[in-house]
Amino acid sequence: MTFEKRSPIPVKEAIQRVVKQDINSSKISVPLNQSTGHILASDIVATYDIPRFNKSPYDGFAIRSQDSIGASGENRVHFKVIDHIGAGSVSDKKVGEHEAVRIMTGAQLPEGTDAVVMFEQTVQQEDTFSIRKTFEQHENVSLKGEETQTGDLVLKAGQQINPGAIAVLATYGYTDIEVWKKPSIAVIATGSELLEVEDELQPGKIRNSNGPMIKALAEQFGLKVGTYQIQQDDLQSSIEVVKKAMNEHDIVITTGGVSVGDFDYLPEIYQALHAEVLFNKVAMRPGSVTTVAVANNKYLFGLSGNPSACFTGFELFVKPAINQMMNANAVYPQIVKATLMEDFTKANPFTRFIRAKATFTSAGATVVPSGFNKSGAVVAIAHSNSMIMLPGGTRGFKKGHLVDVILTESSAYEEELNI
Repeated sequence: MTFEKRSPIPVKEAIQRVVKQDINSSKISVPLNQSTGHILASDIVATYDIPRFNKSPYDGFAIRSQDSIGASGENRVHFKVIDHIGAGSVSDKKVGEHEAVRIMTGAQLPEGTDAVVMFEQTVQQEDTFSIRKTFEQHENVSLKGEETQTGDLVLKAGQQINPGAIAVLATYGYTDIEVWKKPSIAVIATGSELLEVEDELQPGKIRNSNGPMIKALAEQFGLKVGTYQIQQDDLQSSIEVVKKAMNEHDIVITTGGVSVGDFDYLPEIYQALHAEVLFNKVAMRPGSVTTVAVANNKYLFGLSGNPSACFTGFELFVKPAINQMMNANAVYPQIVKATLMEDFTKANPFTRFIRAKATFTSAGATVVPSGFNKSGAVVAIAHSNSMIMLPGGTRGFKKGHLVDVILTESSAYEEELNI
């Protein structure tokens, strides 16, 4: 076997190559109560004004503002209460001079009224009350259409449906929602050294931790995941398994088999599939050998067999690809600035990603590496919620330095790539 030549490209360029692919999911319709987490496939417009009518935002009394003119501490103005309504009710009384209707929060203003006096602004007696200030027209009133008007754009195509969006859709009576179908993922852990989770350990063998980890990462998106087995490092069997996975899923992820070595068949698999390789080396640590290809309008991700490198590759490349396939407006990882809380003196010839724990307080964001951080490390992943990103060509980051941090546990994404 001849070794494949690999030239590293910057992380930012690698991510851009992934998301620039014209690979899209299909549109489907889902019931409102099953739409959370999906990406909207069409704009949502207001079907009526909100509020639908002038209403009271407080418990109080609806009055004619003109009747309050001249009110003061020395000249209290008195009103007679002629009706009492709650939210969902409409008064059938027309309010006249120095009359008022007792009104609850959310109720429609009675005919003739244009202001609301809060209870605490009054001195009440049996069926009367008095005030000591002048009220302006529309004071303490939520006006018809002040939030949205019929035809207004309220949710944009490409927006992820969150609980707030559910409230909007329900408000306007959308029972079935057009969304982008979530892609399905095939996970193939390669390597003759791998054992299943339930297997007894053997000399020279390790349990397959990457497969379950990738499955869990994908399921956080609400994606369906299929797992496939390769019994041994054999080229032809590997090709057949990858072909089967491609026929049954939208994205295929292999872990392991991406290094340059006698038993790493990924280049030959891609050649057999007539795949276009977008890149096969990235200027980053860990995961420099991460490979991404495209075949038959499907993504093929070759992630490192080292757990931390595999995790990093999923965060940087697979997540944006998933978002891009669903035509999300925001596809890139969320990055914040945080203060480094311990020294990190190792040199960074490539951009380095360090599993870390970020903390947010009123004083700002801080971050600390989450433990042993070599590419094969697995425990540090479990104790992290972020990755510190140190630029290539640097070294000697000290406690107190401001660093870039990718929030791996965040469900929010950015519209711009800030790496």
